Formats: sequence, structure tokens, C-alpha cells
Amino acid sequence: MAGKQDKSAAKEAARARRAASKAKRAQIFEAFKLQRREDKALVPLMVAILLGAVAASFLIGLIWNLQWVVLPLGVAVGALGAVVLFGRRVQRTVFGKADGQPGAGAWALENLRGRWKVTPAVAGTTQLDAVHRVVGRPGVVLVAEGAPHRVRALLAQEKKRVSRIVGSTPIYDVVIGNGESEVPLRRLQAHLMKLPRNISPSQIDSLENRLQALASRGVAMPKGPLPQGTKTRNVQRALRRR
Repeated sequence: MAGKQDKSAAKEAARARRAASKAKRAQIFEAFKLQRREDKALVPLMVAILLGAVAASFLIGLIWNLQWVVLPLGVAVGALGAVVLFGRRVQRTVFGKADGQPGAGAWALENLRGRWKVTPAVAGTTQLDAVHRVVGRPGVVLVAEGAPHRVRALLAQEKKRVSRIVGSTPIYDVVIGNGESEVPLRRLQAHLMKLPRNISPSQIDSLENRLQALASRGVAMPKGPLPQGTKTRNVQRALRRR
């Protein structure tokens, strides 16, 4: 009886994996179609990378008369390069559309890869400026988005509050923007990944638990960037009632 149940469970798991794989392929294909409509150079560049890798491998193989042996490797490398190019251009398009939208910083942080604890909008204003808190191997990172002349004061206040809790743990502050000493939205994730590793993975949860004790004075930010043209008047009115 137990054996039948195990086989049934294994079949169900296999079906779930196949369904997830199919859904993922459908998403990638849809993303490719959308990107191709907006990015006319995408397909020519992908083809150029593929053909370039194939040609290079063939010519290198000629030196040792192994051109047909190394040709499949060139195809694989070219295909990988084309996929990487596709991913980067999609990412650039997505971040380009999100840049400047309220909530874009929180959206970018919540899509960080790796062991990061993200708490959006731990502090904010009725103008939709916000400071987001990120806990990871570097320590605590406070990320501000909004008008620079407002968010820097907000950032300083939050940094003072956090420092009382975390002690000697390093605290970094980042302002999203395109000005001097600011980090563009498209480079935010890379900027955080390059920060030095100061605490161990086991310390991350402990640090996050202590920070959760802070009473959040933040505002409710959107889960992601607001669509172009969305009016924020009603959102601001709701915030003022808090």
C-alpha cells in the first residue's frame, strides 16, 4: 500500500514539475515577444552572437583539424550568449519603465537574489518618499527613494533609530537616483551585491528579529512601480488620514 502511495506521489510531483517547466517556458516566450516588439535590435544581436561563436569555434578548430568536433561547443556557447543578452536587455527595459515610479525601489529590492530580508517603507512621507530596510550579509542597508532633499533627512532619522538596535553592525545608506552620490535604479541590485560581507548568514535572522521590534512609522507603499500616468492624489489623501 505504501509503495503505491509513493509511486502516486512521485507521479504527481513529476506532473507538477512538468507543468511548472511548461509555464516557465511560456513566460519566457511571452517576454521574448514583448521585448522583440519594443527592441528591434534584439533578434539581430542574438543571431550575431550565435553566428559569431559558431564561426569562431569553427576557425579555431581548423588549426587542429577538429572544426567539426568543436562546432557543437560553439553552438552551445553562442546560444548561451544570446540568452544572456536577451535577459540583460529585458532587465534594462523593465528597469527603464520602472525608473521614477513610486514603489520602484521596493519592487527592485524584493526581487533581490540571495539571502536578503527586505522590509519596504519603514519610513516615509505623504509625497510617497520612502526608506526601505534591507538586512543581509553586509549588515543593514537603508535604501531611500523620492525627492533627494526630503529623503536624506528621512534616511538620517531612520539610520539613527536603527543604530540603537544593531550596535556595531555596519549600516549602509543608499539614495536611488541619477544624481551625484546616488545609485540608479537599474544598478541598485548590483550595488548591494558588491557591498562587503560583514556578518554571517546565521546572524541575519537574529538581526532582522531585533529590527522587527522597531515600530514602523512607514507609509504603505505600492507593491511595485505605479503604471505610467497613474494619479497619486487619492493615495496621498489616504496617507494624510493616517
